Amino acid sequence: MEQHLIRPPKKAKRKRRRVGRGDASGFGSYSGRGVKGQKSRTGAHRMTAFMGGQLSLLKRLPSIRGFTNIFRQEYWVVNLDQLGGFPPDTVITPETMMEAGIIRNLNNPVKILGRGDLEGAISVSAHRYSRTASEKIQAMGGIAEVIE
Repeated sequence: MEQHLIRPPKKAKRKRRRVGRGDASGFGSYSGRGVKGQKSRTGAHRMTAFMGGQLSLLKRLPSIRGFTNIFRQEYWVVNLDQLGGFPPDTVITPETMMEAGIIRNLNNPVKILGRGDLEGAISVSAHRYSRTASEKIQAMGGIAEVIE
């Protein structure tokens, strides 16, 4: 294959319409815009949601209520079944959870929830615990340490 012989497939490239080049071209005088009216004017366009003067759908829908709490604290949520992969008698911190791929980064605090069961006693350091999570950790002989 030679570079100067490469061509696009037939009908892949379409010639652009050159309007306003005389009546013989087929797109002369009014240049395909018709006679008068909003769409014949330069710079004129309608809003996408315009419905001919009827109240548009966007305005008819109810507005979003409520507010965004700027003091909301996001947590990394970790369940006990996710900590089941660690061997018994290990100290689990947010850093070890990040190395194991349970949480993505250390920007947010970690909260431990009680879904699942543990095989052995583990020592967990996290920022928050649900009541069931701390009870299950202590029932297995582990320690649920709160990070301030």
